[in-house]
Amino acid sequence: MAVTPPRPKGPHLNALRAFEAAVRLGSFTAAAEELGVTPGAVAQHIKAIEAWTTAPLFERHARGIQPTALARALLPTFTLAFDHLGHAVHRLRTESRPSTLSIATLPSIAQLWLPRRLERLRAIRPDLTVSVTALETPPNLDREQFDLSVFFEDRPPGPADTVLARDRVFPVCSPALAAQLPDAAALARVTLLHDATWSHDWEHWLKASGSALQGVPRAQTYSLFAVALEEARRGAGVLISHEALVEQALAEGALVRPFGFVLDSERWLALHAGPGLRGRTLWAQVVAAFQSGATQAG
Repeated sequence: MAVTPPRPKGPHLNALRAFEAAVRLGSFTAAAEELGVTPGAVAQHIKAIEAWTTAPLFERHARGIQPTALARALLPTFTLAFDHLGHAVHRLRTESRPSTLSIATLPSIAQLWLPRRLERLRAIRPDLTVSVTALETPPNLDREQFDLSVFFEDRPPGPADTVLARDRVFPVCSPALAAQLPDAAALARVTLLHDATWSHDWEHWLKASGSALQGVPRAQTYSLFAVALEEARRGAGVLISHEALVEQALAEGALVRPFGFVLDSERWLALHAGPGLRGRTLWAQVVAAFQSGATQAG
């Protein structure tokens, strides 16, 4: 069906993307990093648009650029248009491949929490091909090519979140080491293990539990939670842990909780769907598989 009247011809789509990113970020360099091009390429795109409009869209200064009032006024319209286009592209990709699923998540979740959930999902959808990408920060599912993400959220869950569990924090260690810990004060005599991402968890747990340690205990920090977990298994120390990440080790008896106090943190393990997955049968199947056996979310 022909579009009447025909859509007006304008600058190249890549130039418009560069314009939107540069206005939104206030920097050609930042726009280039987001788009995966050079700052010079962004500058050339902007020059092309300014030549087409016959008007400057940025004020150039020695310390950077400043979008004009017109550029700032039009930014919300351009951002919304590119988001809508991104949603359409996302749906085109996902709905043309109904038996594929791409997941973004933390390395620790990918290693310690996700495998059993994927096993449940495969039982529901044996035809499904799944790819998992480990990231340190959540992706923007409206703009990045992932179908869903699973991350701990440092904020109360919102209406768009599918909450899988509240992040419950407590110490764990090997059974042999636990036998040497009559109470929390004994932690001063052992090595305290923690993940670098959650560097204050020991401090928060000790304060909430009312435990005070004499002196400064030995501590070891790990950039990968799975490594810290393995160290705890081998008796290297007591790990401040997250229930979702140690549930299997606790069930197997490889680790135990030496103390009863549990800190309900202000973090939640949450599942998010990209625009191409929302409303599809596969999304309901993912939620069912991932929520099955999940830790209490309240």
